[in-house]
Amino acid sequence: MPRRLFKRYMPNPDLIREHKSLRFLGTLMHDPNLWHLNRHSVARAMAVGLFAAFIPLPLQMLLAASLAIPLRGNLPISVGLVWLTNPITMPPVFYCTYKLGSWVLQIPAGEITTNVWPRISHFFEAPSWELIQLLWKPILAPFLLGSVLAGLIAGVLGYALTMLYWRWWVRSSWKKRQKVRRERAAL
Repeated sequence: MPRRLFKRYMPNPDLIREHKSLRFLGTLMHDPNLWHLNRHSVARAMAVGLFAAFIPLPLQMLLAASLAIPLRGNLPISVGLVWLTNPITMPPVFYCTYKLGSWVLQIPAGEITTNVWPRISHFFEAPSWELIQLLWKPILAPFLLGSVLAGLIAGVLGYALTMLYWRWWVRSSWKKRQKVRRERAAL
């Protein structure tokens, strides 16, 4: 694996552990798998980070960190992957998750009844529980279900592809070293 590239951009674990705003975590952040670049911790970080990236929460990085710590995934990678859904990519990603949720729930996407549409513009002025209930079935339920499903699918794929890529990398590096050794022995 290109460890040097990752290590160049990774933060210093000691500085993060000693940061005064993170002291409340105590010894939770002392697990070496949270900082090392090995196959399992990176694969877990990919799964956690990709899952958290699709969840429409304002604190996605906190979600990724709180999942990476008990699962012993690499903390900087899992938190960094959350930025796949940034302000530029959020609209198309979340539209696709809405379409996925609409497909799973078999609700026609984009079908908002005429009595709901005029009231949406007033939601930010005077949010009400009634309007949330009105929007739940046509918009919120498909959007949230699609986000969770897309996060789970991306997380599982990220984990599996990372494990496969890591094995391929190790196997090809091993074959290259064996080839060099054979060539040196032939001389």
